[in-house]
Amino acid sequence: MASHSTPISPLAPKHVPHLLEIKGVRFATAEAGIKYKNRRDVFMAVMDAQTTVAGVFTRSKCPSATVDWCRANLVQGVARVLVVNSGNANAFTGLKGKKAVELTADIAAKAVGCNPSEVFLASTGVIGEPLDATKFDGVLQDCATRMATGPWVDAGRAIMTTDTFPKLATATTKIDGVEVVINGIAKGAGMIAPDMATMLSFVFTDAAIAAPVLQALLSAAVKPSFNSITVDSDMSTSDTLMLFATGKAGNAPVELANDARLKAFKKALNAVLLDLAKQVAKDGEGARKFITVTVKGAVSNISARRVAFSIANSPLVKTAIAGEDANWGRVVMAVGKAGEPAERDLLSIYFGSHRVAYMGERDNSYDEAAVSNYMKNDEIEIRVEIGMGRGQTQIFTCDLTKAYVEINGDYRS
Repeated sequence: MASHSTPISPLAPKHVPHLLEIKGVRFATAEAGIKYKNRRDVFMAVMDAQTTVAGVFTRSKCPSATVDWCRANLVQGVARVLVVNSGNANAFTGLKGKKAVELTADIAAKAVGCNPSEVFLASTGVIGEPLDATKFDGVLQDCATRMATGPWVDAGRAIMTTDTFPKLATATTKIDGVEVVINGIAKGAGMIAPDMATMLSFVFTDAAIAAPVLQALLSAAVKPSFNSITVDSDMSTSDTLMLFATGKAGNAPVELANDARLKAFKKALNAVLLDLAKQVAKDGEGARKFITVTVKGAVSNISARRVAFSIANSPLVKTAIAGEDANWGRVVMAVGKAGEPAERDLLSIYFGSHRVAYMGERDNSYDEAAVSNYMKNDEIEIRVEIGMGRGQTQIFTCDLTKAYVEINGDYRS
């Protein structure tokens, strides 16, 4: 089912943010006919020479050919080109997939005049279908002739598959008094349970930051953002998050990860990634409710995350939310099955500000009508207090509706 035919998620942002120009980055989008007809399915960005790059990728044991390619090139820490296609993941495609990646990189490198090792690639879509890279021949050359600094929304749309809206986020901050810009785009709606990033996300900045520092920043920022979302508990073969820094803002280059000058930049980068991650969860296939799961009082932060993901990934919890049913018993179930330290008589469970369970039973002040009314909201918070320690976390997810089954049942049709 093509993304353009799917109704826009009711959780989509009311306004598409305006992203400023990133000095040293130009891009174009195009139609290559990878899968979809009459829609742009290729995004090509060209960065100025000496642009540094960082990335984190899926931990799936069956990664896509593009993930393998990017991991190998990341060692150099420099990038000139990014090419992203939608409609075909180029995953589980064997030697054909490897050759497709090599051909794509060669076409892009020649179009721009750089080394193929400076080309980074990402693909999203159907798994197991060979990608015909000859479709990029002519398309990437054309893109190279009409590069522009915007609009970024076009880039967000070009990488969509079952997404219902483009995902963009931006921030401005300062390093050494010099203003720098951070722009990010992302795609993802299904097969979302990242263990590094989301299906695809690309962040650009004009700050001057060395590649090792950029990598440290990205690796730290991914945990509370992209590694804290889930739609359906399924990790993609293609998960890719990359951060490019052109160095054109004019700040003195940052060479150390613990440089105090990075304080504001770290905060801004984290905010952009969290914004994008939440948009992915809000665009979960068929989603009608955005859910925040907060766990406090666990024996450790790790334990809290395991409990929170047990709740967030539970089909029974998610379908109850979809039905606007305050079935807190399913939350009890999810806590109990997590395998983490928990005592029934110490648990407190909240839906929003309503405490529904306390000390091993339904709360004495429980008001079914009030809680049921709360469940009609577009955004729902489930809070669990374990009462055994200081560990805490926050995970973001969505409900599970009939539309999810329909979208995935028709995906290859």
